[in-house]
Amino acid sequence: MEVRLQAQEDEITLLKSSLADALRRIRLHDQLLPILKQQLIAGESPFSPPRSEASRGRTSRMEAAHQRSQALAQPQSEPQSRTSSPVLVPCPPSRKERRNNCSIKMFIRGRPITMYIPSNIQNYEDLKMEPPSERLELDWVYGYRGRDCRANLYFLPSGEAVYFIACVVVLYHINNRTQRHYRKHTDCVRCLTLHPDKVRVASGQTAGVDKDGKPLQPCVHIWDSTTLVTLQQIGLGTFQRGVASVAFSDSGAFLCVIDDSNEHMLSVWDCNKGTKHAEVKSTNEAVFAVDFNPSDSTNIITCGKSHVYFWTLNTGQFTKKQGIFGKYKKPKFIQCFVFSLTGDVLTGDSEGNILTWGKSAADVKTLAHEGSVFTLCTLQGGGLLSGGGKDRKIIRWSADLAPERECEIPEKYGAVRTIADVDGEELLVGTTRNAVLRGTFSDGFVAIVQGHVDEMWGLATHPSQNIFLTCGHDRQVCLWNTEEHKLDWCITLEEYGLCAGFCPNGSVVSVGLSTGRWMVLDLLTREVVSESTDGNEQLSVMRYSPDGSFLAVGSHDNFIYIYNVTESGRRYTRFGKCNGHSSFITHLDWSKDGKYIMSNSGDYEILYWDIAAGCKLLRNRYESKDREWASYTCVLGFHVMGVWLEGSDGTDINALCRSHSERVVAVADDFCKVHLFQYPCPKPKAPSHKYDGHGSHVTNVCFTHSDSHLLSMGGKDTCILQWRVMGGGSGDSRERLGSVSASSTSTNSPEPATS
Repeated sequence: MEVRLQAQEDEITLLKSSLADALRRIRLHDQLLPILKQQLIAGESPFSPPRSEASRGRTSRMEAAHQRSQALAQPQSEPQSRTSSPVLVPCPPSRKERRNNCSIKMFIRGRPITMYIPSNIQNYEDLKMEPPSERLELDWVYGYRGRDCRANLYFLPSGEAVYFIACVVVLYHINNRTQRHYRKHTDCVRCLTLHPDKVRVASGQTAGVDKDGKPLQPCVHIWDSTTLVTLQQIGLGTFQRGVASVAFSDSGAFLCVIDDSNEHMLSVWDCNKGTKHAEVKSTNEAVFAVDFNPSDSTNIITCGKSHVYFWTLNTGQFTKKQGIFGKYKKPKFIQCFVFSLTGDVLTGDSEGNILTWGKSAADVKTLAHEGSVFTLCTLQGGGLLSGGGKDRKIIRWSADLAPERECEIPEKYGAVRTIADVDGEELLVGTTRNAVLRGTFSDGFVAIVQGHVDEMWGLATHPSQNIFLTCGHDRQVCLWNTEEHKLDWCITLEEYGLCAGFCPNGSVVSVGLSTGRWMVLDLLTREVVSESTDGNEQLSVMRYSPDGSFLAVGSHDNFIYIYNVTESGRRYTRFGKCNGHSSFITHLDWSKDGKYIMSNSGDYEILYWDIAAGCKLLRNRYESKDREWASYTCVLGFHVMGVWLEGSDGTDINALCRSHSERVVAVADDFCKVHLFQYPCPKPKAPSHKYDGHGSHVTNVCFTHSDSHLLSMGGKDTCILQWRVMGGGSGDSRERLGSVSASSTSTNSPEPATS
């Protein structure tokens, strides 16, 4: 039904555009008719041979007008499917004007969008689109995936912590504070394990889909943590939905995998050959962990919802024994397990217990935590660490499970998700609120990695410093330092933030919220210096004018609210309201002189506003074709038309941002990609550089003030990627736009239409 409804909406849009074209042609004929009558009254046929120089001039003009009217009367074919391919359409002359101009029409979901070519382009067809000389190199990854993944933090002999977020496995040197990145995965990484040699790593990914909606095959990568070279790709085309858990045998010769299918298939693979050794259906219930018995690689244990299974592998066949809880109450979840030095199996469950198992039966119960035991970690001397959920405690146990020490991590970091032993004293702790902590029982713990814990949309870079601000559905507003790669501060709001913008003086930042409310924060004190409410729907864009005298607030109620800004960004008074869009505001930009605004909306409109004239809608969009813009974040416009792929949906591009040098434009798309295009890129199929790393739709991109770095923000993957901008040359966008020779010829164009 949804598909049929969308098809009907597209047909209605096409009919509307056809009707608009027909009315335009009728108006043109009505304009030509008085001229033809005047010529006939004068006793002269506009098509008869001329008798003088003057009559030759009049006749040639009329013939040209007749030919133009005939051309316009020709039926225009509409696209049969949604497309963004531009169509060259003649546009009518203004009264003052001008001969060598035309417009470009592109279609999105069947809706025609007309864009006018700037005056300095004499021949649009001769424009050459090339990929930019600038390139991106991944510099830093902010965040950690602890919210919904287990056993995903390890410490390497190299001094690096290895963990993952989105499609990137991060190797973070905890002393040097440097990062390396393994980036061969094509979708979100879901699990991780370390080889017994402490060098090789196995990481499994989810399936995901490509830009056409086709499923991508999940797999496991075995790679060298020293060189970042992929050694083996395991199970491509075998696993369903994704890889949930992986584990190496004690010798490292075999790899055990649990996939995300309904049956949670358990399979064993030869690591050197990459071949499957055995496979069996494990259970229809959730499986949380899998591992080989370190003393016997033919024995494998799995645990999850209400079960512990003891598997034996013999001649390629699995046999299974179910763990017997006996006199103990069966817990709802078995969250984790480890092997003690004596060979016993120790499990942590949702009742807060550590159970000791002997030959598939629970022998001893130790009450460890209030709430779930989320993780267990064995120490070299035979001791044990346990991490709690509800109580957020880390407890150190002796070999015979006598409690020795305990500490509690701060509430703001969430529960303990996983623990990695550094040297017997120092620990790394991954938490459920996507933080990695470092510390000891005696000194406490500090965060060395932090991130958002829910979908993010708001991103803004400081106008003169190397800092940026983010906000999202987790109600957190965070200020980050791009040089020191750390979180400067973070505050929690009552509602979630969706957009942000720095005042040009850099002292305050405005944040738009989900309820129509917005606030202005002082960067130093973090205090709210001003707040207001516009409508009762979410806000989508906050943008200051270049001199900081105005603030434009774009809302989902279809209005743009304009405020006067005084007292260095601390006082705001309503100036006016831009009323004219028929759908919610998505993007907007100020002109360089601070007098005009260009805006986009959810129904793919491009409108222009004269703010100085009282927020007046400029109905003749042709007059804005040569206007220069202080920023370019609107996804629809002549200068960025080439970023849209043929067949694009109107929601395929979430955000774009032009560099301050006006040389390149970065694009955030709905297919986990960041693109870098030459700016301007007004022709279809413009070439770009494409970059992977995000594991969900990329919601925003923004250049730092010096264009040295680009920030990109994932939505559901809660990941922020910081890219270093490499290369580049001299020259700006105006030189490239005007690169077509002024002597190039162009067909005469008719009178510009208003909209």
